[in-house]
Amino acid sequence: MRPRAATVRRLERSIGTLASAAIARMDETLPWYRQMSAEHRSWVGLVAQAGIAAFVEWFRHPDEEPGITADVFGTAPRELARAVTLQQTVELVRVTIEIVEERVGELAAPGEEVLLRQAVLRYSREIAFAAAEVYARAAEARGAWDARLEALVVDALLRGEADEAVRSRAAALGWGTPDSVVVVAGLAPDAEPDLVVEGLRRAARHAGYEVLTGVHGDRLVAVLGGTTDPLAAAGRLVGQFRKGPVVVGPTVSDLLAATRSAEEALSGLRAAPAWPDAPRPVLTADLLPERALLGDEHAKTALVEEVYRPLAQAGSALLETAATYLQQAASLESAARMLFVHPNTIRYRLRRVTELTGHAPTDARSAFVLQVALALGRLADADTQL
Repeated sequence: MRPRAATVRRLERSIGTLASAAIARMDETLPWYRQMSAEHRSWVGLVAQAGIAAFVEWFRHPDEEPGITADVFGTAPRELARAVTLQQTVELVRVTIEIVEERVGELAAPGEEVLLRQAVLRYSREIAFAAAEVYARAAEARGAWDARLEALVVDALLRGEADEAVRSRAAALGWGTPDSVVVVAGLAPDAEPDLVVEGLRRAARHAGYEVLTGVHGDRLVAVLGGTTDPLAAAGRLVGQFRKGPVVVGPTVSDLLAATRSAEEALSGLRAAPAWPDAPRPVLTADLLPERALLGDEHAKTALVEEVYRPLAQAGSALLETAATYLQQAASLESAARMLFVHPNTIRYRLRRVTELTGHAPTDARSAFVLQVALALGRLADADTQL
């Protein structure tokens, strides 16, 4: 049954009145609406009026599909979708529909009250679906934008180009001001990058860490904020990485300083295959000899300054003892014979080596670290003498 022209004319004459009544009802019943800025309130009013006008036009041609998304929500700027939640939009629609329903008796021509009421109910359903579509599209667009922004931030950190723009972009993504930041790097799983990133982000936030993450080639990188124990934090996330090494960079004070943590983490990731039995995750500081062998100047400097120099400054006896012990395949007796001292003297000096460097010559891994450090130290000394 097609509506009579009289009902359509009554509706057309009432568009402004109905919109004003709806706005008045919103102001009366919705506290959050009263707290909105004047600009946003005016946009809501236009949306309400557009919604009623679109209903009238659809009621005039009921066989046509209503173009609700464009006709109604197209009148408002994108900013309104951020100022008004989906739940609040549902409340606005409900109030507007209530106003129209309450006045069906005066709006409908005689005998068309039921027809108009049914049309209002059907249109309210279409409005609800359209609102959900608008917010879904906004969320999708926001998600895509956030993903691009996050990728830019992480990429800048990996390239060592962090500046205030990086800090601003991170803040737009919800990054706060944690007093500790660490970068974790590993191999990315064989899955869609979006799914990989979302899985790591969800795991990190569940553990209580701020996180920025991205897939770069075959690497998965996570920038974690607010970690008091970086190794433990990385341990909670290892399941998000592909099988293989997971390397934890040094802790730094803020996001801009994370370029150093990122640089060392990636260096450690490249060097990790040289230590097949490395723990997972592993600190970059524990990969110094492997990184040095790859040409990492920071690692070389660290080994010289933290291992070789303390021994050299403690006197030639310790340095000579460490070198001789390692050359003699970790044999106390052989080292004692080579140095013409008692084996107990060797034991005492080796304990001093451990105290000064943190590496025990009697431990296989530490012995390797010491050997590389001693070689680098000798080369550094030779350079200064040329």
